[in-house]
Amino acid sequence: MTAVTPVRVPNPESEHSGLLKLMSAAFYALCSFLIIIVNKTILTNYRFPSYMFLGIGQMAATIIILYTAKMSKAVHFPDFNSSILYKIFPLPLLYVGNHITGLASTKKLSLPMFTVLRKFTIILTLILESRILRKTFPTRIVCSVCAIVFGALVAASSDLAFDFEGYFFVLLNDLFTATSGVYTKKKLGSETLGKYGLMFYNACTIIIPTLLLSAGTDDLEKAVTFEEWTTYSFIFYFLLSCVMGFILMYSIILCSHYNSALTTSIVGATKNVAVAYIGMFVGGDYMFSWLNFVGLNICMSGGLVYSYLTFRSSIVQDSDAGKTQEQKHSLEDLKDLKDHHAERGQAGL
Repeated sequence: MTAVTPVRVPNPESEHSGLLKLMSAAFYALCSFLIIIVNKTILTNYRFPSYMFLGIGQMAATIIILYTAKMSKAVHFPDFNSSILYKIFPLPLLYVGNHITGLASTKKLSLPMFTVLRKFTIILTLILESRILRKTFPTRIVCSVCAIVFGALVAASSDLAFDFEGYFFVLLNDLFTATSGVYTKKKLGSETLGKYGLMFYNACTIIIPTLLLSAGTDDLEKAVTFEEWTTYSFIFYFLLSCVMGFILMYSIILCSHYNSALTTSIVGATKNVAVAYIGMFVGGDYMFSWLNFVGLNICMSGGLVYSYLTFRSSIVQDSDAGKTQEQKHSLEDLKDLKDHHAERGQAGL
């Protein structure tokens, strides 16, 4: 009876080096940090009344930048055809939901509470990734995720500036972000649109419905008649937010491409300790309590443990792969040397 050798299915994530995984995650963390600061300045400091219009500006910037890059042949993605909508669904719905709820919650909540409640994205991503992508996670990873969520619960329990609408929007944003991350990972692995195609056609699909929704309410009118449009500093921050929206979306897709959806979610939710701690001193809307402070530290500790376990594993795999390749070359050299000696022996005979 012939033994059947099991076929090992390669993991797409293992094909990328640990350095690429780490750099893409760091790039996403930096972009996520910067755009929160910029959006917070626009929506809170300048009191811009329309987070939906700001989202439209970010979508428009994505379309303009990618179309210009395609025309100049700097990037490549397929031209539009009837199958595009099927290929990207349901990403456009998730994308617009993520944009609108994210900007709404940024306006309603203080920076520390926003970053704390965003931690619930992680547990949702873990559940969805295990169900949709059929992934399994080591116990250590699950424990680090539970520590992050527990820290979020501790920190949120002491929020004296409770805002029901803000909490509702940020938790809804968590669901949209988790689902979008998992489906983005799935689309990147199975479709031919590529990173730029996903970004471009997502933005094209949702900008018109979002604009119509804004026009159908008093949201667009409030945005157009906003008195700060004559202020150069506000225009600078608004345009900066639009460009940063494109860069953030690119960094999310790049991080999802090189890492798992869960890693992208954790990087986004625990982007850095500075966001929470800077919010304690900047913005003037943070109310300090020890429970909140302890919860923040538990969250960040869990995020650091997860990052250490994930990226250390990637670096170790790279090191092992390098050693295996060196051993392979050494064996080949030894074989060539033996063959050379054998040929010389035969020639002597």
